[in-house]
Formats: sequence, C-alpha cells, structure tokens
Amino acid sequence: MADKASKKDADKNGDGNRRSIKGGSTTVSQVRSRVAQVVWLVFVVAAVFLAVGALCIALDFNRSNPLVEFFINGANFFDLGIFSRKGGLKSFDGSNADVKNALFNWGLGAIAYLIVGRIVVKIIQP
Repeated sequence: MADKASKKDADKNGDGNRRSIKGGSTTVSQVRSRVAQVVWLVFVVAAVFLAVGALCIALDFNRSNPLVEFFINGANFFDLGIFSRKGGLKSFDGSNADVKNALFNWGLGAIAYLIVGRIVVKIIQP
C-alpha cells in the first residue's frame, strides 16, 4: 500500500501536476497556458483590425493605399456581419453616416472581442 503512494508521488513534478509525457517536462498546465496565450493573441489581432479599420475610415485615409485596404478588408472579415458597417448593430443616417457606422460598430466589435477573448482565456488557463 505504501509502495503505491510513493509511486503516485514519484509521478508528480515539483508543482503537483502530473507529467503528460513519461519522462517529459511538458505539463498539462503549461500546454493550457500556451494555448490560452495563442487564443488571446487571435482575439487581440481581431480587435486591432477592427479598431484600425475604424480609424482609417474616420480619418478618411486613402482607400486605394494597400495598407489601408489591408486593414479595412481585415476589419470586414472580423466583423462577422454582426458589427458590420452596413447593416450592423446600429445604422446611422445623414452626414458622415459611414464614419459613424464604422466607429460605432467596429469599435463595439473590438471591445466585444477583447471581453469575449478574456473570458475564453480564463476558461482555458489552469
């Protein structure tokens, strides 16, 4: 009986987590932490695309510029249709409606990505 207890203790490394690979040093908590970092990076990149895209529209950057076009296309990709400039959560009319739509919908989308991303990371992390 005492032999089984000592074997259980021998399977654990210093922080109390069992090793996922026999003799290896990668633990489940390390893998979960790394996955959480990658997931957070994806959500932050999506939020940055939406925020920079809104900024490009608001400051009336040259839309034929490849860099501006890259960020606007990226923002259109990450808006998921919910935060779209045309037909998003809120649609403005009148003067500067395109700017207002971009700032409101893409700005709200960037905030939503950061909040949801943080929640998902908290679920993944040990």
